[in-house]
Amino acid sequence: MLRAARLSAALLLVTAAGILPAACGGGGDRGFMSFGTAPPGGAFFVVGGALVEVLNEAGAGRGWNITAEATSGSQENIRRLASGELDFAVSNSAITYFAARGGEGWDQAYPVRAVMTLAPNVAMFIAPRNSGVQRIADLRGKRVVIGPAGAGFEFFVTPLLAAHGLSYSDFTALNATQAAAVDMLADGSAAAAFIGGAVPTASITQAAASQDIVFVPYDDEAMGRLSAEYPFFDRATVPAGTYRGQPGALQMLDTGSMHLITSADKDEQLVYDITKTLYEGREAVVQRHAAGRAINERNAPRNTGTEFHPGAIRFYREVGIWKE
Repeated sequence: MLRAARLSAALLLVTAAGILPAACGGGGDRGFMSFGTAPPGGAFFVVGGALVEVLNEAGAGRGWNITAEATSGSQENIRRLASGELDFAVSNSAITYFAARGGEGWDQAYPVRAVMTLAPNVAMFIAPRNSGVQRIADLRGKRVVIGPAGAGFEFFVTPLLAAHGLSYSDFTALNATQAAAVDMLADGSAAAAFIGGAVPTASITQAAASQDIVFVPYDDEAMGRLSAEYPFFDRATVPAGTYRGQPGALQMLDTGSMHLITSADKDEQLVYDITKTLYEGREAVVQRHAAGRAINERNAPRNTGTEFHPGAIRFYREVGIWKE
């Protein structure tokens, strides 16, 4: 927790100084580079900061000067990679999937490429036991929190709902942060909330500790269809006892892993070096954030639907973990 606090404080100080765009614009300079994260308070912000720390420490001999930049998240990061304002960024792989194809609300197909698949984003609906929500069909007619405004949750929540026979029009969708969503469940202003992240997710831990909540299950057939149709969806198990009041394992969904991305035209050797540095320095990432455990031979090169950059592919082939 102390380490995360230090990372957050450092990122906030750099952002507040207002030096990022001038000093670190993504013009392709190998020395000065900018790395997009997300708003303070979430996992992307802290994990992005951890990755940058490891890159700067391990890559000191390469002359790197990489700055982590707080942004509004995946959608901003993707647009700014395309415009050259960022060199690398973290994103939700579901959002990147649609951006790379130019569909589902994107104004064009954005030329982004995957570098490394990171921690899974295991998300679920939770509800107070007295709310009447026991299954996803029970969301009809209710007030439901679906993430912060502009966060892009609709990119994965829309197909998830459709697989269960629902759409946004079936309930009143509310926008709020995860922390605010927990408060809204407690005071009755929302009947359910869609919350996710790395396991355990702090906001779910808070809700389970302070309220009697239900972990709303997904339909097994729906999970199978989603995983077959969209490469960013994947079945995920939340171990028994992860949250208070959860005696058994929960079969949930990874609704789009966090991943590291860059622009399609980024120098191949640079991307190779970034990939190699993070993969070989993964234990240093773990020391800063548990999400670093996802940098392993099975997960790092895992396909979530966005084409990998040639520099990353070259490294994964070199170490024998690339799956053709």
